[in-house]
Amino acid sequence: MAEQFPHYVEFRHVYKTFDRPVLVDTNFHVNAGETVAIIGRSGVGKSVSLGHIMGFLKPDQGRVIVSHRDITDFGEKDLRQIRRKVTMVFQNGALFDSLTVGENILSSLELRDDYDSGNKEDVVNGLLEMVDLLDTRDLYPTDLAVGHKRAIAIARALAAQPECILYDEPTTMVDPIMSGHLGDLLLRLKTHLQLTSVVVTHDLELMRKVADRVVFFHEGRVIYFGPVSELPQADHPHIQEFLAMDRV
Repeated sequence: MAEQFPHYVEFRHVYKTFDRPVLVDTNFHVNAGETVAIIGRSGVGKSVSLGHIMGFLKPDQGRVIVSHRDITDFGEKDLRQIRRKVTMVFQNGALFDSLTVGENILSSLELRDDYDSGNKEDVVNGLLEMVDLLDTRDLYPTDLAVGHKRAIAIARALAAQPECILYDEPTTMVDPIMSGHLGDLLLRLKTHLQLTSVVVTHDLELMRKVADRVVFFHEGRVIYFGPVSELPQADHPHIQEFLAMDRV
C-alpha cells in the first residue's frame, strides 16, 4: 500500500463546495514523521482540510489519502480504524467538563487494551509530566486557562498512541507566553516521538518553530506548498501581503 500511496497524508485534486467553493483543486502531501503547517486567512479551507483527513467530510471530487490508504470512499467502520492512528486536537480542547484532568486522559486510555488498571495511573502522570501540567491532575477543565486546556487535550490525544496528530489553531486566543509554551511542546513531541503532524494556524512564529513545510491557502486554492524557509521568496502578492502584516 505504501508503494501506491507513499505519503502519509495526501490530497489529490480535492474539491469541496458548501455555499461557495472552499477547496479548489487542492494538492499537497505530508510524509511520515513530518510536520506540515496549513496557513492563510480565515475561511480559506484550512480547518475543512483537517475534516477531510479525519473523514468527517468527503470531497466532492478528488482523493484523500491517510495512513497510506485511500480513505475517500471509506465507511464509518473503516474510518474508525484510521482514527485510531490519526487524532485531532480541537481548538476548544473538547475536554469533558464533568471529568477531572486525570479522568479526561484516562478516558482515552480506556480505548486501549494494552494497559492494566495498575499502570494506567502511571501513564496519566507521565503524560501530564510531558506537558508540564502534573499539578492540574485533580482539577476540572473549567478551572484551567485556554492554553492549559489545549495542552491537556494534547496529552489526552497522545494517550491513544497515535501515528499522526492534527492541531486546529493550537495557539489562538492564548497569551504570548502560553503560545510559546505550546510551540515548545509541539516541537518536543515532534523531536522525541517522531509523530506526523498537521498544524492549522495563523501563527507564523509557531509555523517557523515546528513546521518542515507549509501549505498556503488563498480563496480555496493552494498558492504555495514547500519548505518554510522558502516562503518569504514566494512571489504571490497575497503571500507577501500576509508576511508584511505579520511583521507589522
